[in-house]
Amino acid sequence: MRNFILLILLTLPLFSVSSQSTDKPKLVVGIVVDQMRYEFLHRFDEHYTDGGFKRLTSKGFSFRNAHFNYIPTKTGPGHASVYTGTTPRVHGVIANDWYEKVQNKMIYCVEDLDASGVGGSGKIGQRSPRNLLSSTITDELKIHYQNRSKVIGLSLKDRGSILPAGHNPDGAYWFDEASGNFMTSSFYTNVLPDWVGKFNSRKLSTQYTNGKWETLMDINTYVESARDNRDYENAFFMDLEPTFPYKLNSIRKTFGVHNTLVYSPYGNTILVDFAELAIEKEQLGKDEITDFLAISFSSTDKIGHEFGPYSKEIQDTYVRLDRDLDRLFNYLDEQVGEGEWTVFLTADHAIAELPKYLNEQKQSVNYFDNKQNQPLLKKSVDEKFSATGIIENISNRQVFLNHDLLRDQNIDQVEVKKYIVDLLLEMEGVSSAYDTREIERYHDTNLDVGMLSAGINSKASGDVAYTLLPGWLSDYNLYHKGTNHGTGYSYDTHVPMLFYGWGIKKGSTVNYHPITDIAPTISTLLNIKFPSGCTGQPAAELFD
Repeated sequence: MRNFILLILLTLPLFSVSSQSTDKPKLVVGIVVDQMRYEFLHRFDEHYTDGGFKRLTSKGFSFRNAHFNYIPTKTGPGHASVYTGTTPRVHGVIANDWYEKVQNKMIYCVEDLDASGVGGSGKIGQRSPRNLLSSTITDELKIHYQNRSKVIGLSLKDRGSILPAGHNPDGAYWFDEASGNFMTSSFYTNVLPDWVGKFNSRKLSTQYTNGKWETLMDINTYVESARDNRDYENAFFMDLEPTFPYKLNSIRKTFGVHNTLVYSPYGNTILVDFAELAIEKEQLGKDEITDFLAISFSSTDKIGHEFGPYSKEIQDTYVRLDRDLDRLFNYLDEQVGEGEWTVFLTADHAIAELPKYLNEQKQSVNYFDNKQNQPLLKKSVDEKFSATGIIENISNRQVFLNHDLLRDQNIDQVEVKKYIVDLLLEMEGVSSAYDTREIERYHDTNLDVGMLSAGINSKASGDVAYTLLPGWLSDYNLYHKGTNHGTGYSYDTHVPMLFYGWGIKKGSTVNYHPITDIAPTISTLLNIKFPSGCTGQPAAELFD
């Protein structure tokens, strides 16, 4: 009898633990911070609270050497790659916009001319994930639970909402700068949910742009960023000095309320307001079936393009975003339950420095002269092969040939491409150039060629691809100021990859991981099928 009682006493703790634990999180939250460099986690950390970024880095798991593993590093491909676990070669989203060879026109990554706007205005409503060729982790979650799992995608940008939410979500909503409403398209529904309409009726964008944008802390304490007024920064479309404070209520008279909002840190704040209401009204994380909320913060990208990664503006934006994340995480604890949700945080790409700022630091970088070089390239090729219009399009640092013309005039396509490669390599600022057919299935050890290859889709990409030297930007930024991204260099590829919450242990690693490892890692955590095109691998450090 005494042994039986002892056995019961010994097993009671086991029953207690199992009764309080679950075999899966109630909610997964995927966060993409548009244009976030990894170093922002640490360069600004003295100004962060304990509950935002530091909550993830100190209590979760940090992959400190995570990179995008393809070129070009842009928003559309970035979101698609995070959620499909593969590269543009497979998922087909090769840029934000690209030249469609069959239709002979530029198309947008989430363009769908069969769809129409719901709750918004104009072409921004002609949107869907139809160009995404692989399933996503959100798709696989829906299929695994036979549509009993809820999936919601939210962003200021349409592509930041649509691509993460996948092909069959319960909702994908983005911000319409014309009306100030969060909207969707007829691909998803014909009527906005009541809670979205009521949120729009609050007109929060008007409230958030009714005062000034001043630094949250004393600007003199922002020693981690460069001086405030640099003439190569682009403040609100070149109409203002790039200097704090910004009188948003005056700026919006010229640029509009809603346009002004997205170029301020309050664009991130309104998205958290919207996310909290989505969690409440859609009852996310309220039962034992795992739900998924995909959030993409876009104002970081808008501001980063204008001012650059060493600006006071971008530092203040991240200091404020840290507080927004703190609020969101506390809300998740209250609504879903502490320890009952899992979050990952990453970016869709990082960002290059302003070349003129690097010149001040005595680095020899410059701008690639597209206005001169593209016409020169077209003219030289036509003269060499005695034809007119051989080059059909040059975009995203890819050259598209007129294949019908080459066939009709019996011009050797390989010779044309070789000649273009040689011409490009003679141009100042070009680092490399390749015939895409020669590298589209590259599997050797040259990382630079491998990244370019991973961004090439056989059916969609051009005939020749080229890259610029480190730090170089196109002449667009020379004329319009600000900066850009898109290369395979570390300043564009190195991003955060953080996991926190249910099923996530505390720790970090400096092992290299491609960003395509996120989707299979979440799939493994949830015990669901990998996305259909997945080429990444689960991050073993989380499961050891």
